[in-house]
Amino acid sequence: MSFTIRCMDCGHTTPYHPGDIDCPNCKSQWREALYPYEEIASSFPQDIAQRRFDLWRYRELLPVHNPLPILKLGEGGTPLIQAANVGLMLSCPNIFIKDERQSPTASFKDRQAAVTIAALKEAGITEMVAASTGNVAISYSAYAARAGIKLWAFVTSLVPALKMREIALYGGQVIKVTGTYDQVKQIATEFAEQRGLYLDRGARTITSIEAMKTIAYEIAEQLTEELGPPEEPGTLWRTPTWYIQSISGGMGPVGVSKGFREMARMGFTRQVPAIAAIQAEGCAPMVHAWREDREEAEAVTNPQTHIETLATGTPGRVYPILRKIFKEDRGVFESVTDEEAYQAMHTLAKMEGISAEPAAGVAFAGLFKLIHAGIITPSDVIVVNCTGHTMPAEPLVLGSGWARSIILPRKEEKSKPQEEGLLAALNRVAPDRFPRILIADDAADARCLVRRILQSQGEYIFFEAANGRETLDLVYKEHPDLLILDLMMPEMDGFAVLDNLKTDPKTAELPVIVSTAKELTRDEKNRLQGQIQALMQKGGFMSDALFEEVQALLVTGDKNGSS
Repeated sequence: MSFTIRCMDCGHTTPYHPGDIDCPNCKSQWREALYPYEEIASSFPQDIAQRRFDLWRYRELLPVHNPLPILKLGEGGTPLIQAANVGLMLSCPNIFIKDERQSPTASFKDRQAAVTIAALKEAGITEMVAASTGNVAISYSAYAARAGIKLWAFVTSLVPALKMREIALYGGQVIKVTGTYDQVKQIATEFAEQRGLYLDRGARTITSIEAMKTIAYEIAEQLTEELGPPEEPGTLWRTPTWYIQSISGGMGPVGVSKGFREMARMGFTRQVPAIAAIQAEGCAPMVHAWREDREEAEAVTNPQTHIETLATGTPGRVYPILRKIFKEDRGVFESVTDEEAYQAMHTLAKMEGISAEPAAGVAFAGLFKLIHAGIITPSDVIVVNCTGHTMPAEPLVLGSGWARSIILPRKEEKSKPQEEGLLAALNRVAPDRFPRILIADDAADARCLVRRILQSQGEYIFFEAANGRETLDLVYKEHPDLLILDLMMPEMDGFAVLDNLKTDPKTAELPVIVSTAKELTRDEKNRLQGQIQALMQKGGFMSDALFEEVQALLVTGDKNGSS
């Protein structure tokens, strides 16, 4: 299938060769691939029906004429997993996880490497340079090894050593630079230019953007399988309401947006989803520009985040490109703290059995934040990209001398002390103060949710009641240290349970947290005043909210000297 490359600035079109970087007409490096969409649309659904569910399923829409089967490592075709427990916790039943951890090197960057290396091999290019914060160099080193291409991987010295070792394990030459990621990119560029080598240019690399769009095609097919055919007549696939991904340079959302727009252009889908791009708060130039409605993002020269894979301080032209897309499709930029990202990782692991990298934690923390803000609603269909989970390379395999170092001068800056998180504190003390917890709710799923949240923090003894009468019986029989109480229960509601507890001196001091889906009237709130320690709305609380209420009880208990 034929394709051409069009300059995004002057519109000039040329054939594609990966070694041709600049537009021959205006010298711009910002170009995009175009395909004969009408011709492809006429037979595409039938053509792909019998193909394997992997990245090359969509080969008519990729800039490689004849991909070599021997280069494939199983890229693409990653699962779409419904986040049932997190969805229950957030009252958003249609949250799905695009599990890119299951890529060949456990990162979504395998898509970028697979398509780029295939194009380089086709063009006869045998050596390349890439700057990376870890994952992309690991992916490139694996695929370059398979294709017999020499890789020079420039990485910041703050990249975890286990990632550097994995790059070296595949045979890539690691160049460790003591400097910011933007400085690393500059040194890699100078090295490639001096030696006349191919350089991966991030979002300016045509194969990278084209590879990322396959995520969109897979999501559309998978959502259709999960939720059934789309309601719009004449369309083929479903699309989500929201696509959420953490970003550093922003290449992923640019490619995913292109994929969804191509599908709409060919008539396979009707809706183009809104995209939420989430940055680490300590390095969030795009978020700052978005909030101030600026057309250009100001560079962050000293990133203050421990999540190094997201520490790109100079987004360049990617921000204006994404800003235009988001203005058209209701997208947003948002940022989260490192602590929020780590908490989201913990929640995801404990609630869904998925252990993700910190960058993926940023995406899920962004999801939680947007739901709390009301930007994402319960009826929305949401797909979050779980971008990766890096596995360590055994250090003894490599021996010494597997990396070269470059030390650049930089300003000394005091790093922010990392505060101990609330979850760590509760792991240590909460089970000692409240070892026996009674959960009273007529909904089994709600009881399970609260139990699982608390189980993630320590060893408790749990009791469960499905109605008010059972609740009172268990209070007197088991003597719990804490009661988590639903107000709307059969036989005897939560209000009546509280009245009974407070009139009996034996139970009057039992700490109670009320969780309810009911919008309480002023009179009902007044009725609860003085009888409970905390009130939480179901569906509106995250695990942290529950822990904060328990922590408040701990503080109160310490002040009062009670147990």
